[in-house]
Amino acid sequence: MARYHPLLVALHWILAGLIIGALVMGSQVLAPLPNDSPDKMFSLWAHMTVGLVIGTLMLLRLVTRLRTPHPPKADAGNGLLNIGARAAHWGLYVLVLLMVVSGIGISITAGLPAIVFGGSGTPLPETFDDLTPRVLHGITATLLALTIVAHIAGWLYHQYVLKDGLIRRMWFGPRA
Repeated sequence: MARYHPLLVALHWILAGLIIGALVMGSQVLAPLPNDSPDKMFSLWAHMTVGLVIGTLMLLRLVTRLRTPHPPKADAGNGLLNIGARAAHWGLYVLVLLMVVSGIGISITAGLPAIVFGGSGTPLPETFDDLTPRVLHGITATLLALTIVAHIAGWLYHQYVLKDGLIRRMWFGPRA
């Protein structure tokens, strides 16, 4: 078998876009906006909605990954790189799910469901920075971004140094 299951491939690329978009939105749009800005509410609504979609799709991706046959493990020609690659791949699952859980934690501790989705008219808290889940969310976002960079570096290494066409495994086409 030369390729991953088509559902796994589709989820990989959909989630890649959603996760990068959520990281950019959180760090470049939400973080700089003061909580009393009218734009903050829509941005929070979008970020929270995308976060829940990411969590749902990640769970579907994990189930699909565990239940479908897949190609043999890639070989970078170095045992340490191979171990790092496996750790990074599973780390992506863990970090993304931790982002979702910590985001839900922020939402619950700050009362955001009623404020953002319920239209309660209650203003946002002055800051989220004193919430433990917010601290975890920030640290996890940084670790996730670094792991994504490592994942892309691994692809570049396979594509341009090893020239083994590894990217074909995570693309559409015949699985044989």
